[in-house]
Amino acid sequence: MTRTGILLFAHGARDPAWAQPFQAVALRLSERAQAQGHEVTLAFLEFMSPDILAAGADLVSRGCTQVVVVPLFLGAGGHVRKDLPRLLEELGAAHPGVRWRLSAAVGETDILIQGMADAAWSLAQP
Repeated sequence: MTRTGILLFAHGARDPAWAQPFQAVALRLSERAQAQGHEVTLAFLEFMSPDILAAGADLVSRGCTQVVVVPLFLGAGGHVRKDLPRLLEELGAAHPGVRWRLSAAVGETDILIQGMADAAWSLAQP
């Protein structure tokens, strides 16, 4: 049986408050995903825990046999294009029975672009 994990991947920062919106995304997604039998976790590139290797291992320990890594980045810069594929290779080597798939960065989706435009418009109103 295939069990899907969704690994949200964010940059990380030294200020713990920076992670709050990403934690809120993970919580809302978890509520939706668990109804479908999927697992969700959040990982960070640097400064915060867990890192992607630990988060991936956690999903594997929860029985996930395929994991979609969703970069919570506004664009696919160097971290998404260079660092993340290398990290996915490490995950694949550590967990060869799991299928790892990288999605587009959320900031490159029409729904987020529209959402940011709507939010900017709302914030700009007197």
